[in-house]
Amino acid sequence: RATRGASHSDTLLSTTRLAALLQDRGELAQAEPLCREALEASCAALGTRHATYLVAMNDLASLLHDRGKLSQAEPLYRECLAARRRLLGPRHPDTLVSLSNLGTLLRSLGRLEEAAPLQEAALQLARETLGRRHSDTLAYLSNLGLLRLAQGRLGEAEGLCREAAEESRATQGLQHPETAASMSNL
Repeated sequence: RATRGASHSDTLLSTTRLAALLQDRGELAQAEPLCREALEASCAALGTRHATYLVAMNDLASLLHDRGKLSQAEPLYRECLAARRRLLGPRHPDTLVSLSNLGTLLRSLGRLEEAAPLQEAALQLARETLGRRHSDTLAYLSNLGLLRLAQGRLGEAEGLCREAAEESRATQGLQHPETAASMSNL
């Protein structure tokens, strides 16, 4: 930062990685200013139509979601989804991430009927574009299962979560963290 400035690509990458590390360690309050800095710097350096800016926006929304600041996360998720649809198209993997993230947030807010079409679309498009066994597809499968659980549709929820766990175990192995997460949903 001192030698290259906040908007230099190396600084942006370092800031983003440090924020992600802090978030992974559960140090969410320390990560938030870094996420905000990365968003502002990427906007200034690259503009709002650049993929790096959209990643920074999604990262900040995700952090806010994790911190329970759901009303602050929602407009960022919505803006990111709209921009990715417009710039990358509806089937791009980053667009699918945004679709699922917004659906997950809406589930967290208890807005289950709004969440359902987003989670369903993320899963369907991922199956079509990434394949049935891709790790993102399996994550969207689990997300839809958790939504069905919240909706009280227990049979559907169990089937979706079981499929996600079995596919994850088959493709990533029993020791993989995503397999463990899928199995814990059962």
